[in-house]
Amino acid sequence: MSQKVYTFCDIGEVIIMTQSIDSKVVSRIYGMKRGWVFTTTHFLDLGSRTAVAKTLERLADSGTIRRLARGLYDYPEKHPVLGELPANYERIAQALAGRDSLKIQPSGAYAANLLGLTDQVPARIIFLTDGGNKTVQVKNQRIVLKRTTPKNMAATGDVSGLVIQALRYLGKDHVDDKTIGILKKRLTGIDKCRLMRDLRYAPAWIGSIFRQLQE
Repeated sequence: MSQKVYTFCDIGEVIIMTQSIDSKVVSRIYGMKRGWVFTTTHFLDLGSRTAVAKTLERLADSGTIRRLARGLYDYPEKHPVLGELPANYERIAQALAGRDSLKIQPSGAYAANLLGLTDQVPARIIFLTDGGNKTVQVKNQRIVLKRTTPKNMAATGDVSGLVIQALRYLGKDHVDDKTIGILKKRLTGIDKCRLMRDLRYAPAWIGSIFRQLQE
């Protein structure tokens, strides 16, 4: 079998193409705010998956971006004293959901934590999604995307969806006056109006709590 012989011009074209992809990828990253989390799929319009992956590896090795997990990176936020800040879990989940911005909804213990109903950030952070199931380990945190029904995603992106998932996690028998009190202080008047607007998406027992919060 004959081997292809590359001329100096061929090699030059490859180098120019690589530099072009590198510069375009860097330009897109710098064009986003610090804290952006991304994968190779966010750059496939700029070059092949292999070329983009190699570019991101080079940028991570140089310290321009940070490698969070295999194929997952961020343009880290920096604090003048603390240095690089941890990546935002919701941004990680959104990156995993894909560049088409599939819906994601914090769920389980993480939803309860976001509302101040639990103190500790769970080691397993679950997001419901209308996309596929995915899991990634970022240091000590496992971020899970779990496919669910359209009904569970109906109030996604609104405070109603967060409260519904948090209360589901706690369970009907574990929602007491203290829980109600925390939510009343945490939620604004507009938030409470949104709960009533989205009452139809909540189970009956959670709908009853929505009404208590409105009082």
